[in-house]
Amino acid sequence: MLGLDRITFDPAVMGGRACIRAMRITVSLIVNLVAVGASVDEILKEYPNLEREDIVQALQYAAWLTEESNHPLEPSTR
Repeated sequence: MLGLDRITFDPAVMGGRACIRAMRITVSLIVNLVAVGASVDEILKEYPNLEREDIVQALQYAAWLTEESNHPLEPSTR
């Protein structure tokens, strides 16, 4: 999957949710921090075990999950 080697899934860590390098820091936490306006530098300061590439990959993974595909609707038979 996209070569995202920093995104891990372990049932014993955060219930198997997507995490950063098996730490108890979820992708959703990173995405939410960015969504409310936190900068990469602010996140790195708040979570010193993170690296810049961790944040990049978290955002890449979230973007991959939300990729849209168009499926034309068939005309209604009403």
